[in-house]
Amino acid sequence: MTRAAEYWRALPNGQTACDLCPIGCRLRVGQQGPCRTRANRDGTMVPLHYGQVVSAGVDPIEKKPLYHFHPGRPILSIAAPGCNLHCRFCQNWNISQEDGLTTASAAPEDVVFQAESQESLGIAYTYSEPLVWYEFVRDTARLAREAGLVNVAVTNGFLCREPLAELLPLLDAVDIDLKSMDDRFYRRICKARLEPVLAAIRQAHAAGVHVELTNLVIPGHNDAPAQIDRLVDFVADLDPGI
Repeated sequence: MTRAAEYWRALPNGQTACDLCPIGCRLRVGQQGPCRTRANRDGTMVPLHYGQVVSAGVDPIEKKPLYHFHPGRPILSIAAPGCNLHCRFCQNWNISQEDGLTTASAAPEDVVFQAESQESLGIAYTYSEPLVWYEFVRDTARLAREAGLVNVAVTNGFLCREPLAELLPLLDAVDIDLKSMDDRFYRRICKARLEPVLAAIRQAHAAGVHVELTNLVIPGHNDAPAQIDRLVDFVADLDPGI
């Protein structure tokens, strides 16, 4: 039986409204979202990749990248296809923006067992966009927490406040990709917006999760001195320790 997704509403004429991320898709029956992770099946929103793993491996935690969270430790890294952003510079576009073949199917308990058997620090949800793999990440993170493993999300931070609030108590660390301090950059290059990402960073920090930020500098697009100054000021105002 197909399971229903979380954070959606039924609309007239069999349509569904997605409340997972700020894009706020309205989907007709048979239509899938631009994230390619959720679809309307006969008037019900369903997750398309629950338990489907497109990439898995044990990495140094610095590769996430996290440099101030259990340095030197290995961590099991997993991913599913899909992303709710469409960054023109994406280096993992073949799994985030195309329908790449999954390499394995796994239940949450299988992932936890693999992490334990490989003496991993925990599980990193990474490579593509883990927060739109929401139901599987949440279910796996719960079991990992019960097993004494850590949960790490490497994310674009483009998620609505309510689902993020449910997930944050299960996360020990996040690396959020703050791509630019210019909303026009987000709209033009990523098909997204800046403010929800800033809100997610503030929300993760307020929840007591270890927060690190990544800013990929792209010459001619997000490297203006004024943008760098805004980035530094934002981080310093939030927490100089980030």
